[in-house]
Amino acid sequence: MTAGKFRIHREGYKIIAGVIFVLTLLNITGWMIWRDTSVYHYIAVGASLLVLLFIVMFFRAPARPLEPDQLLIYAPADGKIVVIEETYEKEYFRDNRLQISIFMSPFNMHSNRYPISGTVTWTHYQPGKKYHARSPKSSELNERSSVVVKSESGTEILVRQVAGAVARRIVTYSKKGDKVSQGDELGFIKFGSRVDIFLPVDTEVDVQMFEQVRASRTILAKVI
Repeated sequence: MTAGKFRIHREGYKIIAGVIFVLTLLNITGWMIWRDTSVYHYIAVGASLLVLLFIVMFFRAPARPLEPDQLLIYAPADGKIVVIEETYEKEYFRDNRLQISIFMSPFNMHSNRYPISGTVTWTHYQPGKKYHARSPKSSELNERSSVVVKSESGTEILVRQVAGAVARRIVTYSKKGDKVSQGDELGFIKFGSRVDIFLPVDTEVDVQMFEQVRASRTILAKVI
């Protein structure tokens, strides 16, 4: 897979096929109804193409090759930084951690990547509510999936996929014991959502609030 090559994520195949089927059916029905008023049919076709383009772009999965670096922590998702704060992480670490949260709008690429290389030491899925992904409540109360990766140096980092108000489903490919490389795909979240990453409190942060970041491209922090 070469850098810059456009491809569709496998999670989108069935949804895109379903959207094409429904839009085709609607347009055929519209043509039968409006065959003598072509302007309405052209409007319907144009709107259908825009909907299909949006769905296809949502499920894009661009190649993001990188050379793994044990001293760097890369962004696990595309989006906007909405949280940088010290907080108590009660699900796994049960102590204070530096939390960085990335909000993904429906227009962002939604494939999530590993921020570091190492071994998956813990995974946990929790069903939940549908608060907006920007809400502080979403990290603890929404549907979420958490993955802990332990680097060769022994540092553990928790990555949490959090579903938003309109997210359909979180997909996580991680399994305990997996050996993973920085930039490999961790999972996918269907429609609006966020990703939280929990780091040691003394981590040197390289991003600012409201900064736009890209998975496997933007350096979030440096390991001390």
